[in-house]
Amino acid sequence: MSLPEELWTAEVGDSVLVIVPDATRTVPLPAVWAQVHAALAGRVRRLSVVVALGTHRAMTEAELDAHFGIGPGGWDARYPGVARHNHAWWDPATFHELGVLDPARVADISGGLLDEPIPVRLNRLAVEHDTVLIVGPVFPHEVVGFSGGAKYLFPGIGGTEMIDASHWLGALIGIENVIGVLGVTPVRALIHEAAALLPSRQLCLALVVAGRSTLHGAFFGTPQEAWARAAELSARTHIEYVGRPYRRVLSIVPPMYEDLWTAAKGCYKLDPVTADGGEIVLYAPHLRDLSVTHGAHIREVGYHCRDYLLAHLGRLGAIPRAVLAHSAHVRGQGGYDPVHGERCRIAVTLATALPAEACHAVGLGHRTVADIDIDAWREDPDTLVVPRAGERLYRLA
Repeated sequence: MSLPEELWTAEVGDSVLVIVPDATRTVPLPAVWAQVHAALAGRVRRLSVVVALGTHRAMTEAELDAHFGIGPGGWDARYPGVARHNHAWWDPATFHELGVLDPARVADISGGLLDEPIPVRLNRLAVEHDTVLIVGPVFPHEVVGFSGGAKYLFPGIGGTEMIDASHWLGALIGIENVIGVLGVTPVRALIHEAAALLPSRQLCLALVVAGRSTLHGAFFGTPQEAWARAAELSARTHIEYVGRPYRRVLSIVPPMYEDLWTAAKGCYKLDPVTADGGEIVLYAPHLRDLSVTHGAHIREVGYHCRDYLLAHLGRLGAIPRAVLAHSAHVRGQGGYDPVHGERCRIAVTLATALPAEACHAVGLGHRTVADIDIDAWREDPDTLVVPRAGERLYRLA
């Protein structure tokens, strides 16, 4: 595995902050990080690395060691002088306010869907280093079109204001109009607008991967340039086309998604190939939580289509808009009116460790894990079985 030569010669200044994904993103991080460290060690006075959690839970020290491919407690011996951080999004002291996005500019970017000032806060580590180097994979994504690039700033190490605004904008546009769309979507443009407020130099190593060991491509440059090239390759690598829609889809999500907040990618990426009136069954026997972080809010809101949420914003106004966006993305397309109620395009069913009452309470179906015979479902011509769902987007040919 070799990374672009520009990484060894780029002007980086006296100090560098490297931003990497957490364990919910597939990437051969141990090999990549070792080369990034080799390219920077000895060239800079200060080298730090932060894990972009967004609002995911913090990784334990043991998890971090495994994530970076070193033995327990071996970080200081292997990488002396390199500070390693979780993005402590729960601590207000973590953040530095870069400025405020002007409402008129927000309205212009969003096509009028949002018209509000957005405070832009970022982990102060990004401001305290001369250069921020983003290192991470690019996949089709439900909120921005394709993940990666400056998205590792917002939401990766950003404040809740940008997280809420960007995710809600994605929901307002509609997941079907965003996911896997190449180019600068409105949400991506909003992120780039916020990233421009960061005074530090910004560089990016954008990766296109398959599994934890196969690197299809590595692109280096500004976050905008490297991400755009990686997204073009990701569109050819991570989108699979099928000839017809299926009445039933079994989405088998891997253990790296430990709650529905993250495992829901197994719904987003398969919705396009599920027939009208069909069903996505999210199969995750290990999954016990709706969200480690946002569970209480999700239980209050439930899962609903966008039109239902818009009709009930008065009642739901205190709920973070990122949670409302998650609700709408999971539930997918649908409609609502006070007379006929909510009508969603497809059914979403959980086959997890969550009990039936917990699923039904948030508006999702329930199946018992033991009752699903995966091999038998594969033989059913009306069922599509997708192993390791979550990163590949399925579309109709």
